[in-house]
Amino acid sequence: MPAGNLPAMRIGQIAIDIAPLRESRDYRRLFAGRFVGMAGSAVATTSANWQVYGLTHSSLAVGLLTLTAGVGMFIGLLAGGMLADRHDRRTVLITTLFPEAALALLLTGNSLLTHPQLWPLYALTFGIGMLSGLSSPASTAATPALVGQHRLAAAAALNATASQLGQLGGPALAGVLIAGPGVATCYAIDAACLAVFAAALSTMRPLPPVTRAERPGLRSLAAGFKYVRGNGVVAGMLLVDTNAMLFGMPSALFPALASQHFHGGPDTYGLLVAAPGLGAMIGAATSGWTGRLRHPGVVVIGAGMVWGGAIAGFGLVHNLPVALAFLALAGMGDLISEVLRNALLQVYTPDSLRGRVSSLYLAQVTGAPALGNVEAGTVARFVGLDFSVVSGGLACVAGALVLGALIPALRGAKLSGSSGDEPPTQATQEATASA
Repeated sequence: MPAGNLPAMRIGQIAIDIAPLRESRDYRRLFAGRFVGMAGSAVATTSANWQVYGLTHSSLAVGLLTLTAGVGMFIGLLAGGMLADRHDRRTVLITTLFPEAALALLLTGNSLLTHPQLWPLYALTFGIGMLSGLSSPASTAATPALVGQHRLAAAAALNATASQLGQLGGPALAGVLIAGPGVATCYAIDAACLAVFAAALSTMRPLPPVTRAERPGLRSLAAGFKYVRGNGVVAGMLLVDTNAMLFGMPSALFPALASQHFHGGPDTYGLLVAAPGLGAMIGAATSGWTGRLRHPGVVVIGAGMVWGGAIAGFGLVHNLPVALAFLALAGMGDLISEVLRNALLQVYTPDSLRGRVSSLYLAQVTGAPALGNVEAGTVARFVGLDFSVVSGGLACVAGALVLGALIPALRGAKLSGSSGDEPPTQATQEATASA
Protein backbone atom coordinates (compact mmCIF):
# COMPACT_ATOMS: atom_id res chain seq x y z
CA MET A 1 0.00 0.00 0.00
CA PRO A 2 1.42 3.45 -0.84
CA ALA A 3 2.92 5.20 2.15
CA GLY A 4 1.00 8.37 1.39
CA ASN A 5 -2.27 6.47 1.59
CA LEU A 6 -2.00 5.49 5.24
CA PRO A 7 -0.53 7.61 8.03
CA ALA A 8 2.00 6.16 10.44
CA MET A 9 0.20 4.15 13.14
CA ARG A 10 0.88 2.31 16.32
CA ILE A 11 0.12 -1.40 16.64
CA GLY A 12 -2.95 -0.60 18.72
CA GLN A 13 -4.40 1.43 15.83
CA ILE A 14 -4.25 -1.60 13.53
CA ALA A 15 -6.51 -3.78 15.73
CA ILE A 16 -10.22 -3.78 14.94
CA ASP A 17 -11.90 -0.57 16.10
CA ILE A 18 -14.67 -1.29 18.63
CA ALA A 19 -15.55 2.38 19.18
CA PRO A 20 -19.06 2.00 17.66
CA LEU A 21 -19.89 -0.65 20.29
CA ARG A 22 -18.46 1.50 23.06
CA GLU A 23 -20.12 4.75 22.02
CA SER A 24 -23.61 3.75 20.82
CA ARG A 25 -26.03 1.83 23.02
CA ASP A 26 -28.45 1.27 20.14
CA TYR A 27 -25.69 0.03 17.84
CA ARG A 28 -24.67 -2.48 20.52
CA ARG A 29 -28.22 -3.81 20.54
CA LEU A 30 -28.44 -3.97 16.74
CA PHE A 31 -25.02 -5.63 16.51
CA ALA A 32 -25.76 -8.23 19.21
CA GLY A 33 -29.19 -9.03 17.81
CA ARG A 34 -27.92 -9.31 14.25
CA PHE A 35 -25.05 -11.57 15.33
CA VAL A 36 -27.41 -13.92 17.18
CA GLY A 37 -29.79 -13.91 14.22
CA MET A 38 -27.04 -14.72 11.70
CA ALA A 39 -25.71 -17.54 13.88
CA GLY A 40 -29.18 -19.06 14.11
CA SER A 41 -29.64 -18.72 10.34
CA ALA A 42 -26.32 -20.51 9.69
CA VAL A 43 -27.38 -23.35 11.98
CA ALA A 44 -30.76 -23.70 10.25
CA THR A 45 -29.31 -23.47 6.71
CA THR A 46 -26.77 -26.20 7.43
CA SER A 47 -29.49 -28.36 8.95
CA ALA A 48 -31.84 -27.87 5.99
CA ASN A 49 -29.13 -28.86 3.50
CA TRP A 50 -28.38 -31.99 5.51
CA GLN A 51 -32.05 -32.89 5.83
CA VAL A 52 -32.73 -32.46 2.11
CA TYR A 53 -29.77 -34.66 1.26
CA GLY A 54 -30.95 -37.25 3.77
CA LEU A 55 -34.41 -37.32 2.19
CA THR A 56 -33.27 -37.34 -1.45
CA HIS A 57 -29.61 -38.49 -1.51
CA SER A 58 -29.21 -35.89 -4.26
CA SER A 59 -26.68 -33.05 -4.40
CA LEU A 60 -28.86 -31.43 -7.06
CA ALA A 61 -31.74 -31.30 -4.59
CA VAL A 62 -29.48 -29.51 -2.10
CA GLY A 63 -28.40 -27.06 -4.79
CA LEU A 64 -32.02 -26.37 -5.67
CA LEU A 65 -32.73 -25.60 -2.01
CA THR A 66 -29.93 -23.00 -2.05
CA LEU A 67 -31.32 -21.57 -5.30
CA THR A 68 -34.81 -21.41 -3.79
CA ALA A 69 -33.53 -19.42 -0.80
CA GLY A 70 -31.54 -17.14 -3.11
CA VAL A 71 -34.53 -16.37 -5.33
CA GLY A 72 -36.65 -15.59 -2.28
CA MET A 73 -33.95 -13.31 -0.89
CA PHE A 74 -33.52 -11.48 -4.22
CA ILE A 75 -37.24 -10.72 -4.38
CA GLY A 76 -37.25 -9.64 -0.75
CA LEU A 77 -34.23 -7.37 -1.21
CA LEU A 78 -35.83 -5.36 -4.00
CA ALA A 79 -38.99 -4.82 -1.96
CA GLY A 80 -37.12 -4.36 1.33
CA GLY A 81 -35.06 -1.48 0.02
CA MET A 82 -38.20 0.49 -0.83
CA LEU A 83 -39.76 -0.27 2.56
CA ALA A 84 -36.61 0.83 4.39
CA ASP A 85 -36.71 4.22 2.64
CA ARG A 86 -40.37 4.85 3.45
CA HIS A 87 -40.96 3.38 6.92
CA ASP A 88 -39.21 3.30 10.27
CA ARG A 89 -36.31 0.91 9.83
CA ARG A 90 -36.58 -0.60 13.29
CA THR A 91 -40.27 -1.35 12.65
CA VAL A 92 -39.46 -3.00 9.30
CA LEU A 93 -36.92 -5.26 11.04
CA ILE A 94 -39.20 -6.28 13.90
CA THR A 95 -42.17 -6.83 11.56
CA THR A 96 -40.20 -9.29 9.42
CA LEU A 97 -38.45 -11.16 12.25
CA PHE A 98 -41.58 -12.61 13.87
CA PRO A 99 -42.96 -14.21 10.66
CA GLU A 100 -39.46 -15.55 9.94
CA ALA A 101 -39.37 -17.15 13.40
CA ALA A 102 -42.81 -18.65 12.74
CA LEU A 103 -41.56 -20.28 9.53
CA ALA A 104 -38.58 -21.70 11.43
CA LEU A 105 -41.02 -23.24 13.89
CA LEU A 106 -42.94 -24.79 10.97
CA LEU A 107 -39.67 -26.36 9.82
CA THR A 108 -39.29 -27.71 13.35
CA GLY A 109 -42.76 -29.23 13.21
CA ASN A 110 -42.15 -30.83 9.83
CA SER A 111 -38.92 -32.37 11.13
CA LEU A 112 -40.73 -33.91 14.10
CA LEU A 113 -43.13 -35.85 11.83
CA THR A 114 -42.63 -39.59 11.56
CA HIS A 115 -42.03 -39.05 7.83
CA PRO A 116 -40.88 -35.44 7.22
CA GLN A 117 -42.03 -34.02 3.90
CA LEU A 118 -39.67 -32.54 1.31
CA TRP A 119 -41.87 -29.84 -0.20
CA PRO A 120 -42.24 -27.80 3.02
CA LEU A 121 -38.47 -27.46 3.16
CA TYR A 122 -38.48 -25.70 -0.20
CA ALA A 123 -41.61 -23.62 0.44
CA LEU A 124 -40.56 -22.49 3.92
CA THR A 125 -36.96 -21.85 2.87
CA PHE A 126 -38.25 -19.61 0.07
CA GLY A 127 -40.34 -17.68 2.59
CA ILE A 128 -37.46 -17.34 5.05
CA GLY A 129 -35.16 -16.11 2.28
CA MET A 130 -37.74 -13.52 1.18
CA LEU A 131 -38.27 -12.24 4.74
CA SER A 132 -34.52 -12.06 5.28
CA GLY A 133 -34.24 -10.02 2.10
CA LEU A 134 -37.01 -7.69 3.26
CA SER A 135 -35.18 -6.92 6.50
CA SER A 136 -31.55 -6.71 5.32
CA PRO A 137 -31.69 -3.25 3.65
CA ALA A 138 -33.29 -1.76 6.77
CA SER A 139 -30.51 -3.19 8.93
CA THR A 140 -27.82 -1.79 6.63
CA ALA A 141 -29.46 1.61 6.19
CA ALA A 142 -29.92 2.05 9.96
CA THR A 143 -26.21 1.96 10.76
CA PRO A 144 -25.17 5.56 9.83
CA ALA A 145 -27.78 7.04 12.18
CA LEU A 146 -26.44 4.92 15.04
CA VAL A 147 -22.67 5.41 14.65
CA GLY A 148 -22.15 8.55 12.56
CA GLN A 149 -20.18 8.85 9.32
CA HIS A 150 -16.81 8.93 11.07
CA ARG A 151 -17.40 5.39 12.45
CA LEU A 152 -18.81 3.74 9.33
CA ALA A 153 -15.63 1.83 8.43
CA ALA A 154 -15.31 0.57 12.00
CA ALA A 155 -18.97 -0.52 12.06
CA ALA A 156 -18.56 -2.27 8.69
CA ALA A 157 -15.56 -4.18 10.07
CA LEU A 158 -17.50 -5.23 13.16
CA ASN A 159 -20.46 -6.36 11.05
CA ALA A 160 -18.16 -8.35 8.76
CA THR A 161 -16.51 -9.97 11.78
CA ALA A 162 -19.88 -11.03 13.16
CA SER A 163 -20.87 -12.44 9.78
CA GLN A 164 -17.65 -14.45 9.46
CA LEU A 165 -17.99 -15.80 13.00
CA GLY A 166 -21.53 -16.91 12.22
CA GLN A 167 -20.49 -18.57 8.97
CA LEU A 168 -17.62 -20.40 10.66
CA GLY A 169 -19.28 -21.33 13.95
CA GLY A 170 -22.88 -21.92 12.82
CA PRO A 171 -22.21 -24.96 10.60
CA ALA A 172 -19.94 -26.48 13.27
CA LEU A 173 -22.64 -26.10 15.92
CA ALA A 174 -25.24 -27.49 13.51
CA GLY A 175 -23.10 -30.59 12.97
CA VAL A 176 -23.00 -31.25 16.71
CA LEU A 177 -26.75 -30.71 17.07
CA ILE A 178 -27.66 -32.86 14.06
CA ALA A 179 -25.59 -35.72 15.47
CA GLY A 180 -27.20 -35.22 18.89
CA PRO A 181 -30.76 -33.98 19.37
CA GLY A 182 -31.43 -33.76 15.61
CA VAL A 183 -32.39 -31.26 12.92
CA ALA A 184 -35.58 -30.14 14.68
CA THR A 185 -33.45 -28.64 17.44
CA CYS A 186 -31.53 -26.61 14.86
CA TYR A 187 -34.70 -25.03 13.49
CA ALA A 188 -36.00 -24.34 17.01
CA ILE A 189 -32.73 -22.61 17.89
CA ASP A 190 -33.06 -20.46 14.76
CA ALA A 191 -36.56 -19.40 15.85
CA ALA A 192 -35.27 -18.56 19.32
CA CYS A 193 -32.37 -16.55 17.88
CA LEU A 194 -34.77 -14.52 15.72
CA ALA A 195 -36.89 -13.81 18.79
CA VAL A 196 -33.77 -12.59 20.63
CA PHE A 197 -32.99 -10.30 17.68
CA ALA A 198 -36.50 -8.85 17.80
CA ALA A 199 -36.25 -8.35 21.58
CA ALA A 200 -32.96 -6.46 21.15
CA LEU A 201 -34.54 -4.20 18.53
CA SER A 202 -37.54 -3.45 20.76
CA THR A 203 -35.23 -1.66 23.23
CA MET A 204 -33.86 0.68 20.54
CA ARG A 205 -35.17 4.11 19.61
CA PRO A 206 -37.19 4.46 16.39
CA LEU A 207 -35.12 4.83 13.21
CA PRO A 208 -37.26 6.63 10.60
CA PRO A 209 -35.61 7.78 7.36
CA VAL A 210 -34.63 11.45 7.36
CA THR A 211 -36.67 11.99 4.21
CA ARG A 212 -39.61 9.66 3.60
CA ALA A 213 -39.48 8.15 0.12
CA GLU A 214 -42.39 7.77 -2.26
CA ARG A 215 -44.73 4.80 -2.12
CA PRO A 216 -43.07 1.48 -3.07
CA GLY A 217 -43.41 0.62 -6.74
CA LEU A 218 -41.54 0.53 -10.02
CA ARG A 219 -40.94 4.28 -9.93
CA SER A 220 -39.41 4.08 -6.47
CA LEU A 221 -37.22 1.11 -7.45
CA ALA A 222 -36.12 2.89 -10.63
CA ALA A 223 -34.91 5.84 -8.54
CA GLY A 224 -32.48 3.52 -6.78
CA PHE A 225 -31.16 2.16 -10.08
CA LYS A 226 -30.83 5.71 -11.43
CA TYR A 227 -28.78 6.84 -8.46
CA VAL A 228 -26.43 3.86 -8.64
CA ARG A 229 -25.92 4.38 -12.37
CA GLY A 230 -25.20 8.09 -11.92
CA ASN A 231 -22.87 7.89 -8.90
CA GLY A 232 -19.34 6.95 -9.94
CA VAL A 233 -18.26 5.83 -6.48
CA VAL A 234 -21.23 3.53 -5.81
CA ALA A 235 -21.36 2.15 -9.35
CA GLY A 236 -17.59 1.69 -9.37
CA MET A 237 -17.62 -0.33 -6.15
CA LEU A 238 -20.35 -2.61 -7.46
CA LEU A 239 -18.48 -3.14 -10.72
CA VAL A 240 -15.18 -3.93 -8.98
CA ASP A 241 -16.84 -6.49 -6.73
CA THR A 242 -18.88 -7.98 -9.58
CA ASN A 243 -15.66 -8.36 -11.58
CA ALA A 244 -13.97 -10.15 -8.67
CA MET A 245 -16.86 -12.52 -8.04
CA LEU A 246 -17.64 -13.20 -11.70
CA PHE A 247 -14.10 -14.14 -12.76
CA GLY A 248 -12.40 -15.10 -9.50
CA MET A 249 -14.97 -17.22 -7.64
CA PRO A 250 -13.84 -20.89 -7.83
CA SER A 251 -15.59 -22.32 -4.75
CA ALA A 252 -17.76 -24.59 -6.91
CA LEU A 253 -14.52 -26.24 -8.04
CA PHE A 254 -13.29 -26.99 -4.52
CA PRO A 255 -14.59 -30.60 -4.41
CA ALA A 256 -12.89 -31.43 -7.71
CA LEU A 257 -9.73 -29.51 -6.77
CA ALA A 258 -9.51 -31.37 -3.46
CA SER A 259 -9.53 -34.75 -5.17
CA GLN A 260 -7.85 -34.08 -8.54
CA HIS A 261 -5.49 -31.18 -7.89
CA PHE A 262 -4.43 -31.94 -4.31
CA HIS A 263 -5.23 -35.69 -4.33
CA GLY A 264 -7.11 -35.44 -1.04
CA GLY A 265 -10.55 -36.25 0.34
CA PRO A 266 -13.29 -34.60 2.40
CA ASP A 267 -10.80 -33.23 4.92
CA THR A 268 -8.92 -31.42 2.15
CA TYR A 269 -12.20 -30.08 0.82
CA GLY A 270 -13.08 -28.76 4.26
CA LEU A 271 -9.73 -26.96 4.51
CA LEU A 272 -10.26 -25.30 1.12
CA VAL A 273 -13.71 -24.08 2.17
CA ALA A 274 -12.50 -22.77 5.54
CA ALA A 275 -9.30 -21.02 4.39
CA PRO A 276 -10.89 -17.84 2.92
CA GLY A 277 -12.99 -17.44 6.07
CA LEU A 278 -9.89 -17.70 8.25
CA GLY A 279 -8.17 -15.04 6.16
CA ALA A 280 -11.24 -12.83 6.44
CA MET A 281 -11.18 -13.18 10.22
CA ILE A 282 -7.52 -12.13 10.30
CA GLY A 283 -8.35 -9.18 8.04
CA ALA A 284 -11.22 -8.13 10.29
CA ALA A 285 -9.12 -8.41 13.45
CA THR A 286 -6.50 -6.08 11.94
CA SER A 287 -8.88 -3.65 10.20
CA GLY A 288 -8.46 -0.66 12.51
CA TRP A 289 -6.48 1.20 9.82
CA THR A 290 -9.35 1.19 7.32
CA GLY A 291 -11.07 4.17 8.91
CA ARG A 292 -7.96 6.36 8.52
CA LEU A 293 -7.37 5.93 4.80
CA ARG A 294 -6.95 9.01 2.62
CA HIS A 295 -7.87 7.13 -0.56
CA PRO A 296 -10.18 4.20 0.35
CA GLY A 297 -11.37 3.84 -3.24
CA VAL A 298 -7.83 3.04 -4.37
CA VAL A 299 -7.64 0.36 -1.67
CA VAL A 300 -10.95 -1.14 -2.87
CA ILE A 301 -9.42 -1.47 -6.34
CA GLY A 302 -6.20 -2.86 -4.87
CA ALA A 303 -8.11 -5.36 -2.72
CA GLY A 304 -9.85 -6.63 -5.86
CA MET A 305 -6.43 -7.16 -7.41
CA VAL A 306 -5.21 -8.96 -4.28
CA TRP A 307 -8.21 -11.29 -4.47
CA GLY A 308 -7.58 -12.09 -8.14
CA GLY A 309 -3.82 -12.48 -7.75
CA ALA A 310 -4.24 -14.78 -4.75
CA ILE A 311 -6.79 -16.93 -6.62
CA ALA A 312 -4.40 -17.22 -9.58
CA GLY A 313 -1.60 -18.19 -7.20
CA PHE A 314 -3.86 -20.77 -5.60
CA GLY A 315 -4.47 -22.37 -8.99
CA LEU A 316 -0.77 -22.52 -9.83
CA VAL A 317 0.51 -24.37 -6.76
CA HIS A 318 0.14 -28.04 -5.84
CA ASN A 319 1.40 -27.77 -2.27
CA LEU A 320 -1.67 -27.73 -0.01
CA PRO A 321 -0.33 -25.47 2.79
CA VAL A 322 0.82 -22.88 0.24
CA ALA A 323 -2.52 -23.11 -1.57
CA LEU A 324 -4.38 -22.57 1.72
CA ALA A 325 -2.21 -19.52 2.40
CA PHE A 326 -3.21 -18.06 -0.98
CA LEU A 327 -6.90 -18.67 -0.21
CA ALA A 328 -6.50 -17.02 3.19
CA LEU A 329 -4.87 -14.01 1.49
CA ALA A 330 -7.81 -13.86 -0.92
CA GLY A 331 -10.25 -13.91 1.99
CA MET A 332 -8.33 -11.13 3.73
CA GLY A 333 -8.42 -8.97 0.61
CA ASP A 334 -12.12 -9.59 0.17
CA LEU A 335 -12.81 -8.63 3.79
CA ILE A 336 -10.96 -5.32 3.49
CA SER A 337 -12.82 -4.60 0.27
CA GLU A 338 -16.13 -5.44 1.95
CA VAL A 339 -15.43 -3.14 4.90
CA LEU A 340 -14.55 -0.17 2.70
CA ARG A 341 -17.33 -0.80 0.19
CA ASN A 342 -19.95 -0.89 2.95
CA ALA A 343 -18.58 2.32 4.49
CA LEU A 344 -18.36 4.20 1.20
CA LEU A 345 -21.83 3.01 0.22
CA GLN A 346 -23.29 4.75 3.28
CA VAL A 347 -21.12 7.88 2.88
CA TYR A 348 -22.02 8.41 -0.78
CA THR A 349 -25.72 7.52 -0.61
CA PRO A 350 -28.33 10.00 0.71
CA ASP A 351 -30.47 8.71 3.57
CA SER A 352 -33.61 8.92 1.42
CA LEU A 353 -32.12 6.28 -0.91
CA ARG A 354 -30.05 4.16 1.49
CA GLY A 355 -32.57 1.34 1.67
CA ARG A 356 -32.94 0.95 -2.08
CA VAL A 357 -29.24 1.35 -2.86
CA SER A 358 -28.37 -1.09 -0.06
CA SER A 359 -30.85 -3.60 -1.49
CA LEU A 360 -29.23 -3.38 -4.94
CA TYR A 361 -25.79 -3.74 -3.38
CA LEU A 362 -26.87 -6.77 -1.34
CA ALA A 363 -28.53 -8.32 -4.41
CA GLN A 364 -25.23 -7.96 -6.26
CA VAL A 365 -23.30 -9.47 -3.35
CA THR A 366 -25.73 -12.41 -3.31
CA GLY A 367 -26.02 -12.99 -7.04
CA ALA A 368 -22.53 -12.36 -8.42
CA PRO A 369 -20.83 -15.31 -6.63
CA ALA A 370 -23.47 -17.68 -8.00
CA LEU A 371 -22.78 -16.47 -11.55
CA GLY A 372 -19.05 -16.68 -10.87
CA ASN A 373 -19.35 -20.32 -9.84
CA VAL A 374 -21.26 -21.07 -13.04
CA GLU A 375 -18.53 -19.35 -15.08
CA ALA A 376 -15.78 -21.27 -13.26
CA GLY A 377 -17.57 -24.58 -13.68
CA THR A 378 -18.19 -23.99 -17.39
CA VAL A 379 -14.56 -23.12 -18.13
CA ALA A 380 -13.36 -26.07 -16.04
CA ARG A 381 -15.59 -28.47 -17.96
CA PHE A 382 -14.46 -27.39 -21.42
CA VAL A 383 -10.83 -26.36 -20.76
CA GLY A 384 -9.70 -27.69 -17.39
CA LEU A 385 -9.69 -27.10 -13.64
CA ASP A 386 -6.32 -25.37 -13.37
CA PHE A 387 -6.96 -23.13 -16.35
CA SER A 388 -10.34 -22.08 -14.94
CA VAL A 389 -8.86 -20.99 -11.61
CA VAL A 390 -5.74 -19.27 -12.95
CA SER A 391 -7.41 -17.52 -15.90
CA GLY A 392 -10.24 -16.35 -13.66
CA GLY A 393 -7.84 -14.84 -11.15
CA LEU A 394 -5.83 -13.07 -13.86
CA ALA A 395 -9.03 -11.77 -15.50
CA CYS A 396 -10.05 -10.42 -12.10
CA VAL A 397 -6.75 -8.51 -11.76
CA ALA A 398 -7.05 -7.12 -15.28
CA GLY A 399 -10.66 -6.11 -14.73
CA ALA A 400 -9.82 -4.25 -11.50
CA LEU A 401 -7.02 -2.37 -13.27
CA VAL A 402 -9.30 -1.38 -16.16
CA LEU A 403 -12.17 -0.31 -13.90
CA GLY A 404 -9.80 1.67 -11.69
CA ALA A 405 -8.47 3.51 -14.73
CA LEU A 406 -11.93 4.20 -16.16
CA ILE A 407 -13.63 5.38 -12.94
CA PRO A 408 -11.75 8.35 -11.45
CA ALA A 409 -14.58 9.02 -8.98
CA LEU A 410 -13.82 5.74 -7.23
CA ARG A 411 -10.10 6.50 -7.07
CA GLY A 412 -10.87 9.87 -5.48
CA ALA A 413 -13.48 8.60 -2.98
CA LYS A 414 -13.11 9.79 0.64
CA LEU A 415 -14.30 8.60 4.02
CA SER A 416 -15.57 11.20 6.47
CA GLY A 417 -12.67 12.61 8.46
CA SER A 418 -10.04 10.82 6.35
CA SER A 419 -8.51 14.04 5.05
CA GLY A 420 -9.28 17.67 4.48
CA ASP A 421 -11.41 16.76 1.48
CA GLU A 422 -14.80 15.64 2.73
CA PRO A 423 -17.28 13.43 0.86
CA PRO A 424 -20.48 14.97 -0.48
CA THR A 425 -22.70 16.66 2.10
CA GLN A 426 -26.25 15.48 2.65
CA ALA A 427 -27.61 18.47 0.74
CA THR A 428 -25.37 17.73 -2.22
CA GLN A 429 -26.38 14.07 -2.19
CA GLU A 430 -30.07 14.91 -2.08
CA ALA A 431 -29.65 17.27 -5.02
CA THR A 432 -27.81 14.58 -6.96
CA ALA A 433 -30.49 12.02 -6.17
CA SER A 434 -33.29 14.24 -7.44
CA ALA A 435 -31.41 15.36 -10.54
